[in-house]
Amino acid sequence: MMGTAPVEANTTQTTQKTGPKERATPSFRYAGHEAAMAFADQVAARHGLAPQWVRQHIGQAERVPAVLKLIAPPPSPAAKNWAAYRERFIEPVRVQAGLRFWQAHSDALARAQAEYGVPAELVVGIIGVETLYGRHTGNFRVLDALATLAFDFPTSHPRAAARAEYFQGELAQLLLMSKRHNVPPSQWRGSYAGAMGLPQFMPTSWERFAVDFDGDGKVDLQGSPADAIGSVAHYLKAYGWQSGMPTHYPARFDEATLDLDTLLAPDILPSFSVATLQSKGVRLDEDAQRHVGLLALVQLHNGDPAAGGAPPSYVIGTDNFYTVTRYNWSSYYALAVIELGQTVARERAAQMSKPKPTD
Repeated sequence: MMGTAPVEANTTQTTQKTGPKERATPSFRYAGHEAAMAFADQVAARHGLAPQWVRQHIGQAERVPAVLKLIAPPPSPAAKNWAAYRERFIEPVRVQAGLRFWQAHSDALARAQAEYGVPAELVVGIIGVETLYGRHTGNFRVLDALATLAFDFPTSHPRAAARAEYFQGELAQLLLMSKRHNVPPSQWRGSYAGAMGLPQFMPTSWERFAVDFDGDGKVDLQGSPADAIGSVAHYLKAYGWQSGMPTHYPARFDEATLDLDTLLAPDILPSFSVATLQSKGVRLDEDAQRHVGLLALVQLHNGDPAAGGAPPSYVIGTDNFYTVTRYNWSSYYALAVIELGQTVARERAAQMSKPKPTD
């Protein structure tokens, strides 16, 4: 979704409202914003665009207070809870929608798997978590959302300057996309963070990774499921997906030798060999013991234990698990995507194995 995946993780919104109330009455248009107009002149000079054209479109962008509310962290964030997070996505409505999506687009999914090496179930999982297979792609004008975050990002955020700079880059890319594809900048629709289409790509990712997978001569991540499928697979391949490698293995511990602090220090970045994990108290199954490459111990909290929450869950993540987190920098997101895809795949296999009724 983003120009760089680590930023993408912070702006992907997997459950978003799409009703008319998203567009709150704007305070003003950015034509009256000195910094916005200076930025417009910089973009024009840097990319060889007509200054008046850039000023006109950035000036038409409206500040949307709802975007600023949605981007802000909650005042009292709840403790992370993998079980609750999982229930949002691995549930009957999404699984059945995934089955229908796979049935309708099985050829494109099979072709993407063959071309990029990314399993069809993983693509199905990502599109299902991101937008429920196109049901919730967002209805904000992307021009407004990006301008609001580029020029009015909340200063209370500890990384406000860096985040504002990021969204300025995405705004510039939106204008370049619009020019290249002959689409008025105000016509793009997406999430409050500016992500678009079935896979929720940000403008930079759209330009870097989106592909014309249906061969109609244009890239359409909103109206072409085939383009969305091919683009998700291309994205993951570009970020290092290795065909045939599992995403994770189960984790069990030898409590007497477990060195949890050392194992969790690198977070989700694969950093330990099989031998090192075993020496630090991790018990691996036979498949994991045969793994070639580095691994990570991934911890997922299940609420606050002091408030009655369950103990954390753990998996052993591979380089492919880390690749999934490049789409959204969250181990919770990655495992939800993986498990949704696996659930849909199992349901599909069960349906296909049923005997067909005879006349």
